[in-house]
Amino acid sequence: MEIINIHPQNTELVNQAASLLVEEFRDTGSTSWPDLDAGLKEVAELLQKDKIALAAVDQSNTVLGWIGGIRHYDGHTWELHPLVVKMGYRKQGIGRALVISLEKRVADLGGNTIYLGTDDENYRTSLSGKDLYPDVLMHLLHIENKSNHPYEFYQKVGFTVTGIIPDANGWGKPDIFMTKRVGRKPVFTS
Repeated sequence: MEIINIHPQNTELVNQAASLLVEEFRDTGSTSWPDLDAGLKEVAELLQKDKIALAAVDQSNTVLGWIGGIRHYDGHTWELHPLVVKMGYRKQGIGRALVISLEKRVADLGGNTIYLGTDDENYRTSLSGKDLYPDVLMHLLHIENKSNHPYEFYQKVGFTVTGIIPDANGWGKPDIFMTKRVGRKPVFTS
């Protein structure tokens, strides 16, 4: 396996990346990429300036997974969006390798932090299907993974749960925010 940049001129790689979004998110209940056109639009967006698109490919240049990064806050902070690994290739280190590659790229570009939102649209954590107000942070403190939600993968690669938007995707369907420091550790003088 090799991690490479996705280039707009490589239409085969772009099409594979778009197809992977559609195929792999279909079963999660997500409506983000319902068809190939939506997937292609997402990939094209990540091929713009100030963004990163990396693919994990095998020897035959088949996309096994890919990851995107979007620059925010004058480049100090980047959003990880999206991350997808082909079914049948999960739990083999591909997602971890993609995250590590993105972290290195962001740090090399002067970034300090990567953040992501990991939706719970289909009741896979203890945060979904309920009213989290008024004590949102207490619910977040006691988060439980009920059905293989990806927030635990992100914790394993060093991300920390740092927030939540209750009802972000409709009543009882929150978005869980996670962050990770990737730049040099700061020296605080106070």
